[in-house]
Amino acid sequence: MVDKSEKVVWLARVGFATRGVVYILLGYLALTTAGSETVDDGASDAFAVIADIPAGWAVLYLAAAGLLGYALYRFSAAFFDIERKGSDAKGMALRAGYFVSAVLHTGMAWTAAKFASGAKSTGGDQSAQWAQSALGYSLGSTLLGLVGVALVVAGLFQAKTAYTASFMRNVSSNAPQTTCPIGRAGHAARAVVFMLIGWSLLRSAWFENSREVLSLGGVINDLRDTGDAFTLVAAGLLLFGVFSVIMARYRIIPDPLPSSR
Repeated sequence: MVDKSEKVVWLARVGFATRGVVYILLGYLALTTAGSETVDDGASDAFAVIADIPAGWAVLYLAAAGLLGYALYRFSAAFFDIERKGSDAKGMALRAGYFVSAVLHTGMAWTAAKFASGAKSTGGDQSAQWAQSALGYSLGSTLLGLVGVALVVAGLFQAKTAYTASFMRNVSSNAPQTTCPIGRAGHAARAVVFMLIGWSLLRSAWFENSREVLSLGGVINDLRDTGDAFTLVAAGLLLFGVFSVIMARYRIIPDPLPSSR
């Protein structure tokens, strides 16, 4: 019988694959719609494409389950340190990044489930709507600022990872030889996206204006006028999707449940 840990590991691998499909579709749509804009939420754009295929609802429910499993894996890395990052300043910063990743992928799972149930995107920038709700509370601007700092720091770590290729430490030796360059390009693109989203949150917190917030799709739209930089980032996001699919098979995933420890 498969125990709970193995089930979560399996769901985490499905989550890696699902994340890969989302980024591949997002990068592809960005590269093939030059001169036009994607929807405000990049994940919703990808889920809308999946919803239109035959039996797309079943694929989306599977995607939601996989993304939720991946989020649980990241929550475990944040709270139980299954990735062995430690409790020093650097380790806690990395674990904070895992927490932010877990929250983001929980939101993606929820969005996929809504599309699977037949609910369409309500339109508008959901990130801005969330920020506007947060700013309605007394400590809302502080919360936005903290999330913005976390994303900027996460972006810096992504850039460092792209440079050092440290992600290869958690990849099986049986992975394709192209995994390293693909992963580097993907992490570099994510570094740019994370830092731009984080900076937008910091601006939103400072000016107390939710319109400053950029989602993943919003960042891509803002980069369209940068020429080659836009192409490189869009291609990098597509390659990060390919890298994620490779990780679904070759990522070394530790036990996500703390019971055995």
